[in-house]
Amino acid sequence: MELNQRALCLSLVLVACSPTPEPLEGDEVGSTEGDGDGDGDGDGDGDGDGDGDGDGDGDGDGDGDPDPQLTAADFECILEWPKVRRFRITNVLGNLDASLAIAESPTGGVYPTGTLIQLIPSEAMLKRAPGFSPQTSDWEFFSLAVDADSTTILDRGTVDVTNAFGGNCFDCHSKADPQWDLICEQDHGCDPLPFGEAEITAIQEADPRCN
Repeated sequence: MELNQRALCLSLVLVACSPTPEPLEGDEVGSTEGDGDGDGDGDGDGDGDGDGDGDGDGDGDGDGDPDPQLTAADFECILEWPKVRRFRITNVLGNLDASLAIAESPTGGVYPTGTLIQLIPSEAMLKRAPGFSPQTSDWEFFSLAVDADSTTILDRGTVDVTNAFGGNCFDCHSKADPQWDLICEQDHGCDPLPFGEAEITAIQEADPRCN
């Protein structure tokens, strides 16, 4: 009971510290519009990489995997995904085995396109197609709001997304040693989190979309 109460308090703190802008246009539940322009700003103007017109990187024209462009409806109960140590992982392009192989490797590696990782329900990182954002190793970061019925994308992008703790996502993840492909864990070089594994597990299990 004490742990559940602590997890509830932590969840309330995460909500209180989360950014509170209006949902990004085109990212409400059920939206079919992605950001499309390859710069992670969610404007869906379709004139850049990943727009399916054959002139961008990773757009499914035969040069590699399609560039995944998620909407709010693509996020679900994270308990449905495999757990590797403390985080939850899936692959939105169906290449889960390859994502798990990197996650479980003792020496790290580069995650395949489509890898989606969440430590807690209110934030996520997605591996976009090669060339999407060299500065962030092609990761797109998400700040999310979740309730029992839906997920709302509050913010998404590359170097300027703020996480639930009030920090910049990229600034935190950029401290990871190079072999870990920007994934933070206890021994990867990132700053430590203010709570431990038991609390993280409790927050994951309290994901309201799972009820």
